[in-house]
Amino acid sequence: MNIVIVGPPGAGKGTQAVMISGRYGIPHISTGDILREAVSHGTPAGMKAKRYMDRGELVPDEIVIEIIKDRLSKDDCERGFILDGFPRTTVQADALKAVLKGMEKGLDLVLNIDVEEDEIIRRLSLRRICQRCSKVYHLIYDPPKKKGICDACESKLHQRSDDMVDTIENRLRVYRRQTEPLLSYYRKAGLLQTVKGKKSAREVFEDISSLIDRTLTRLPKP
Repeated sequence: MNIVIVGPPGAGKGTQAVMISGRYGIPHISTGDILREAVSHGTPAGMKAKRYMDRGELVPDEIVIEIIKDRLSKDDCERGFILDGFPRTTVQADALKAVLKGMEKGLDLVLNIDVEEDEIIRRLSLRRICQRCSKVYHLIYDPPKKKGICDACESKLHQRSDDMVDTIENRLRVYRRQTEPLLSYYRKAGLLQTVKGKKSAREVFEDISSLIDRTLTRLPKP
C-alpha cells in the first residue's frame, strides 16, 4: 500500500503517519528525516543537500527526489510506504510519479487531513517546547504541571519562532499557494481522500483506517 499524506502545518500528518505505520506494517518516510539522515550518513545526495542546508536555502527538487528514490528502493518499502512531506507541489508530484513508474510502482492513496485555519493557529501557537530536553507541551491539550516548566527536567519552556501567530499565518499562505493545487492534481487522478482533522488523533486515525481498508479491498492480491 503506497500512501502520500498531505495537509496544512499542524494538521497532525506525522502523528497519523506513525499510527498508520504501526497498524499496517509499512514505513513512515518523513522527508525532513531522510534528508537529515542522508546528510549524517554522507551519501552523495546528502552531501549535495548539505551545501544548500548550510546556507539556509531550500534543497532543490532534483536532490530531494534522488534521496527519496534511494529510500523507496530499500527492502522495507517492498510492501508499501507512507510518504510525509513530499510532494508539496504539482511539479514534485510529477517527479514522484516518474520515479515510481521507473520502479514499477504507483500510488494507491493520497490522504488529505483537512483542518480549519483557526484550529491550526490554536494548535501551533499554544505549543511550548523544553529548551533542554525538547519535550513538547500544549497549553490546552497537554500542559505542564508547573507553568512554564518542563515536567521531565524542570527546565524552562519556550515558544519556537515557527509557532508565532504571524509565522503560522505565513506558513498557511505558503501552503495554500503551493500545496493546495496538489489536491486538485490527485483528485483528478482519482487518488485523493479527505478526512476531517478537528477530532482526537484516535478518531482521525479510525477514519483514515476505514479509507485504507476500503482501498486495500480494491487492490490486486499479491
